[in-house]
Amino acid sequence: MRSYLDFEKPVADLEGKVQELKALSQSGDAVAIGDDISKLEAKAAQALIDLYAKLTPWQKAQVARHPDRPHAVHYVGQLIEDWTPLAGDRNFGEDAAIVAGLGTFRGRPVAVLGQEKGHDTQTRIKHNFGMAKPEGYRKAIRIIELADRFGLPLLSFVDTAGAYPGIGAEERGQAEAIARSTQACLRAGVPVVSVVIGEGGSGGAIAIATANRVFMLEHAIYSVISPEGAASILWKDSAKAQDAAMGMRITAQDLSKFGIIDGIIAEPVGGAHRDPEAVVTAVGNAIEKALDEFKSKSPDEIRKARHAKFLAIGRDLKA
Repeated sequence: MRSYLDFEKPVADLEGKVQELKALSQSGDAVAIGDDISKLEAKAAQALIDLYAKLTPWQKAQVARHPDRPHAVHYVGQLIEDWTPLAGDRNFGEDAAIVAGLGTFRGRPVAVLGQEKGHDTQTRIKHNFGMAKPEGYRKAIRIIELADRFGLPLLSFVDTAGAYPGIGAEERGQAEAIARSTQACLRAGVPVVSVVIGEGGSGGAIAIATANRVFMLEHAIYSVISPEGAASILWKDSAKAQDAAMGMRITAQDLSKFGIIDGIIAEPVGGAHRDPEAVVTAVGNAIEKALDEFKSKSPDEIRKARHAKFLAIGRDLKA
């Protein structure tokens, strides 16, 4: 069964009627309803196109968090061959919120990081809803430094509401771990390509997304705080998250205008969850093109280009 978001109710009603008619046509009834099905399918498809052509920032946030949206493990599973997962930070323990490992991407040996939210209750608990603890970011540092040592391009798939804010995480140095992971990205002499596949939340996201090229899926979001968190601070009411989202400029389209990201990867009408294979292929194509840009560049050139990219952010903006 397909999951629908609240604002998708008109489409859900139409597609529900299509399914009812299809079930009726298979029940052996002699009523010719083929034309009715075709008309309803066309109407539902157009309704979906119209709806997704004018999504608000808050609606995009809902799409970015859709439970059926492909997660990091889906991209790794379809884009990375000879996958060898790596675990642990060699200090405290393993953090399943960040998946990491080595593999081959379209013939290139690569290192990979990804924030994994999980797709059902069991996996969401296992991966802590994609909210990494210090050991997760220290594991990321291990992988970044390993990639740098062996000259492996680094790919990262960003999808987190933010770093885990628990007491234990703070006691083990959450802020320092995030800062050092960001620093490791900046120091790497290999190409780093990041894709925000769902939700990019604050330092928890940028810790693995301080990259030469940062892409976002069309309906992904990326911000310094969640809309709910911003609403709680500004109005002491998380229910005003929709108002916060409107003013925070969290969409891929806004961030592309500001020069925060380097490109937007189109999604199928209705979101990535409606055609995961097509989205994974599009992401793979964007990554391949980005890596090709750095084929002939030296480690020092790659590093300097990354520094220049982030130092340039905000310089040309007008109030």
